Amino acid sequence: MTALFNFSSLLLVILLLVCTCAYLHQLFPAILDRNKTGITGIFWKCARIGERLSPYMSLCCGAMAISIFLGM
Repeated sequence: MTALFNFSSLLLVILLLVCTCAYLHQLFPAILDRNKTGITGIFWKCARIGERLSPYMSLCCGAMAISIFLGM
């Protein structure tokens, strides 16, 4: 099953995308800052979400890890 049809996998892909974009924005801010519009603007928006909602994102990542370990 692909990640688009399985809700748990879709949430996992979104969490990984947001966390990866936020991490890359910390390392290389110029790369994401120059691409704020268009298709590549999605990565900039994900980085902003990851930076501004970092406590909630970490709770979501922890909850996802627990649900994966428990096999839900």
